[in-house]
Amino acid sequence: MPLNPEIRWIDTPEALDAACAEVAQAEVIALDTEFFRENTFLPVPALIQFSAGGPAWLVDPQAVACTDAFRRLLAEGPLKLLHAASEDLEVFAAWAGVVPSPLVDTQLAQGLLGETPSMGYQKLVEHWTGHTLPKDETRSDWLVRPLSEAQQTYAALDVIYLVEVWQQQREALARLDRLAWLQADCAEVVAQAGRNGEDDAQWYLRQRQLWRLTPRQIEAYRRLTTWREGETRARNLPRGWLVHDRVLYAIAEAMPENRFELSRVEEVKPSLIKRDGDTLLALVAEARHLDEDALPPALPSPMAPEFKRVLKALKKVVNAEAETLGLAPEVLLRRRDLEALVTAHLDDEPLPLPTGWRGERLNAGLVKALEECPR
Repeated sequence: MPLNPEIRWIDTPEALDAACAEVAQAEVIALDTEFFRENTFLPVPALIQFSAGGPAWLVDPQAVACTDAFRRLLAEGPLKLLHAASEDLEVFAAWAGVVPSPLVDTQLAQGLLGETPSMGYQKLVEHWTGHTLPKDETRSDWLVRPLSEAQQTYAALDVIYLVEVWQQQREALARLDRLAWLQADCAEVVAQAGRNGEDDAQWYLRQRQLWRLTPRQIEAYRRLTTWREGETRARNLPRGWLVHDRVLYAIAEAMPENRFELSRVEEVKPSLIKRDGDTLLALVAEARHLDEDALPPALPSPMAPEFKRVLKALKKVVNAEAETLGLAPEVLLRRRDLEALVTAHLDDEPLPLPTGWRGERLNAGLVKALEECPR
């Protein structure tokens, strides 16, 4: 396949609908996006690319709104191919109001073939086709118009090879009997793309130093991050422009009772106090006045010998199964999930065991390992 693909520019609803009609009967459609996200929470769509293995269509979302035909193509229709899909799904949700489904993420597919779990698109194409793609426009300004010929070619190449790559990946996954695994993983990616509001209250769990806080401080941090997530979406601001995680952590650690105490927290700026100080103090106060039985449990220290011992036992199970399958261990279970299992075990709480195909491969070994690790 040449590195000078046929490109069709779309900047009218009629052209978009005509392209949809042309690919509606295809088995698969490759998709990609270019977007801008320097000063907003939501991505600003700059370009939508798609191809069914022939020409590459480049849609200008600044000039044309998503049509009903394209929306149906995304939400129903043929199988959609994306590489490292998570941010692209946000772009489609913002521009089209839907996310592509059914979906295959070719990066996830490559991970299930025992390759680098986070292989980039250019390496993926080289791996399966032998072609080396240009990298010159990686940091291009995609909002400028008109796009240069180099930009258009770069954008087209981001989708033009995906159909060929997927054909080979699919055959390899079928030989390993892992197509159902990929289908389940990609369905979860689509499901997660629609859970932004629900995820707000879980953001605090990403904090690696959460174990250093008391239960009351943990609850304060949970409330602060839940508020921040909702506000960044409502105000359409990057998280750091409103308030960083590390600042919210410091506030939860200090548990300030008034503006003076809040001002003494490291990195809390006067502008934050003026704009949102009362809200932050109210959230901390809510956590301060909760009954003890309403607080989350204290978290065990990952530095403690018993934590390390249990974690090592679980990692041994995961690593052994990963070696058997020829997969990277993190494809089977992330460290965060392993640590959640250790915490639940040490606190005598219900175990958050993996589900689906991962559970079938791992749970018996994980449970056995935990039974052999007394609390």
